[in-house]
Amino acid sequence: MSLKRYLTEMGMGVDVHGKDYTKAATRAVADAIRHSSLNFFQALGKSPNDMQIQVQIGVTEPSLVDLERVASELPYGDVAVTAVVGGLDVPASDGADTIVIANAAIIVHFDE
Repeated sequence: MSLKRYLTEMGMGVDVHGKDYTKAATRAVADAIRHSSLNFFQALGKSPNDMQIQVQIGVTEPSLVDLERVASELPYGDVAVTAVVGGLDVPASDGADTIVIANAAIIVHFDE
């Protein structure tokens, strides 16, 4: 048995105030999954719970992302989340706040 990729989705999320990397990351995942309607389960003889889901989050401060909270955005499957350096921080002109932009890549595999 080996994993076979069936779907790749991308999303972007933003936290406008508060510099919350997890909030931006969960919004990026929510953005990505709202682009998908998975209709191949019956054709594959699989269920949504059979999915092996890899989530990669790109933010400027990966250690500040709560990976479990990000994983909880996905209602089905076996979810693994990693955070890497990426995304973008946009500081306010007075330096008092920062806009955090996160990117998400969601890859769905099935064991074949």
